[in-house]
Amino acid sequence: MSDGADVRAVKVLVIGSGPAGYTAAIYAARAALDPVLIEGLQPGGQLTITTDVENWPGDTSVQGPDLMIRMAEQARHVGAEIIADMVAEVDLSRRPFAVVCESGARFLAETVIICTGASARWLGLDNETRLRGFGVSACATCDGFFFRGKTVAVVGGGNTAVEEALFLTNFASKVHLVHRRGELRADKTNQARLFANPKVEMHWHAEVADVIGESGVDAVVLHDTRDGSARDLAVDGLFVAIGHVPATGLFAGQVAMDEEGYVLKAADSTATSVKGVFAAGDVTDKIYRQAVTAAGMGCMAALEAEKFLAHGGH
Repeated sequence: MSDGADVRAVKVLVIGSGPAGYTAAIYAARAALDPVLIEGLQPGGQLTITTDVENWPGDTSVQGPDLMIRMAEQARHVGAEIIADMVAEVDLSRRPFAVVCESGARFLAETVIICTGASARWLGLDNETRLRGFGVSACATCDGFFFRGKTVAVVGGGNTAVEEALFLTNFASKVHLVHRRGELRADKTNQARLFANPKVEMHWHAEVADVIGESGVDAVVLHDTRDGSARDLAVDGLFVAIGHVPATGLFAGQVAMDEEGYVLKAADSTATSVKGVFAAGDVTDKIYRQAVTAAGMGCMAALEAEKFLAHGGH
């Protein structure tokens, strides 16, 4: 650890916010473990760029940023300390675990809960960024309900894209699946279900080159990857399903991860390959990626950290 501020000893250090981090902090605080949570680059996580949330239990409809503010306030209310900072270095080779923040703050933590999340891969278009939450989404489960009886496009060719497209057929009247190649990467079972669905129309050898619309999505511009031609496709929404990137760079080579960089955890647990280090939320979940499942894992991680400490770190 570099020279700088005094080192603080903590029982539970939560790295990252969002539903997983805030819930972990709430449960750890209620267990009298005096947790410290480092918010990271995007306090509140992906929900801070989501508008209406209608699948959070107890709220018919709530704005994503408002929900995250409420979670943070509750964590503070029960005794968690939330610090607006970013973690720069982590040493998980021995306990207590050494953590250095960009501000120079340093911690020695008896347990660490990793809640750094993941972010959707986007196409990188200006209008795509401008219209996120206004017709452009990366989560059909989150936002499909808003497109009942409408026409949508899904971009991608893997299992995620196919599953998103199939899920959207429960709401949309028409689903266009746009893929830059001439065949899908998704498994054959998913492909068979997709091709058998009369609501789905395939657009092969096509890329979304632009999104058209002012306050919402009116159309997407499709670019043919073979001859370079372009055409407009009228849609009410665009779902980008080209994968997610877990924020695990800090922990590379220190905890076990899969080939995509997601933190691996034990079955029916949030324990990682390092004793005393737990992982919760999208940083370890590439299947569900929901606020409620992330919060559930945050609860599990705090309870497991409490048990770990109660047994003397074993």
